[in-house]
Amino acid sequence: MPTPLLSSRSTASFFKRPLLTAAMTALLATVVAGCSSPESNDSEPADAKTENPTADESQNVANNDAVSAEKIMVNTVKGDVELAMNPSPLVVYDMTLMQDLAALDVAVDGMPGGLLLKNLHSETQPDPKSVGTVFEPDLEALNAMQPQAILVGSRMAEKYDELSSIAPTLDMSIDTANIYESSKQRLHDLGALFGKSDQAAKLQQNIDGLITETKSLTEENKGTGLVVMVNGNKMSAYGDKSRYGFIHTVLGVPMSDDKIADAPHGQPISFEYIQKANPDWLFVIDRSAAIGEDGIGAKAVLDNPLVAQTNAWSKQQVVYLSPDSYLAFGGYYQWMQDLTTIKDAFASAK
Repeated sequence: MPTPLLSSRSTASFFKRPLLTAAMTALLATVVAGCSSPESNDSEPADAKTENPTADESQNVANNDAVSAEKIMVNTVKGDVELAMNPSPLVVYDMTLMQDLAALDVAVDGMPGGLLLKNLHSETQPDPKSVGTVFEPDLEALNAMQPQAILVGSRMAEKYDELSSIAPTLDMSIDTANIYESSKQRLHDLGALFGKSDQAAKLQQNIDGLITETKSLTEENKGTGLVVMVNGNKMSAYGDKSRYGFIHTVLGVPMSDDKIADAPHGQPISFEYIQKANPDWLFVIDRSAAIGEDGIGAKAVLDNPLVAQTNAWSKQQVVYLSPDSYLAFGGYYQWMQDLTTIKDAFASAK
């Protein structure tokens, strides 16, 4: 049987199909090429945007001027908060956090003005702008800066809601009842947030190494201790659950009075109290000197006949802690300064 021939209409359709297919293929190729052009205004998916993620990440860490696409969870007083890495501009209102960030060499764009400590800002980074005080933010300056993150501590915590309306705000106050673990967590979190976890770990090793050295001396049964803050003519004692409790809980110095009231500003005391407690060691914080107030200093205040009867005074075992211990307790430089001071004092003890 002869093979049937295609009609002229069928033949035309038969040849048109490949031509149409080819045309559609060419058109599709043109559209795809246009979409992949560098001049396209369409944004790419986040997971396919960076051809060289290592280079981009290192640029973010080095310049601290571009928020990373990567987000991490940060531990705060308000719970875990998700935040993009390397937030910039960055505003910080807490001196403890400023010390840690300075040690990590992180750029801070805004901080309170008139601060007395000299270790709150990395010398390799640009000078920050003033954005108020440690107690009162300058809302106009903040709105002009448009920060990507605001970090606060205990002194600015009550302004949390107000600051949160401007930018993501993290309350990273130190837990004064457990200052060592709390400050360790803060340093770890700041290292992770700014891509400097390795450096944060090294800083913590410095602190831990100095704690070990100091503890080897304080645990040699060299007597009891009492922590006293002098503020003009007023005095307060602090126990093991205070911001200075690390002297007892971390370094192992026994308390000369284990019934000291747990209060944010310490337990008010008198010269008679110090005489009766009779500590072998006095650890002194001079608040007036720390905040730059003129007036009688702690040494002059404690130079009293009743205090002179204590073992600490008679043996010259009075240790004056740094201004940082009041202003930036739990900060990297506070740990290093006060641990060194205590270690040297105990090493010299008779």
